[in-house]
Amino acid sequence: MTIQVNFFASLRELTGQSSIQLDDCANLRLDQIWQRCVSSHTMPANTLCAINMEYAKPQDKVNEGDEIAFFPPVTGG
Repeated sequence: MTIQVNFFASLRELTGQSSIQLDDCANLRLDQIWQRCVSSHTMPANTLCAINMEYAKPQDKVNEGDEIAFFPPVTGG
């Protein structure tokens, strides 16, 4: 099982990578995907997650071929 994981904005800087492909991710949750990609940092509490361009919760599971995104919340005024 291969999935594409993308990091955006400040999370790209935190992780030191913009994207990564992972194999053998069957039945893993998004928070577990983060840990496999970024074992040196815990996922920031306000991190937004998406599976195939739809918002998801850190406890949601991924499927083969999914595109995962982690990004900080959008702020502005």
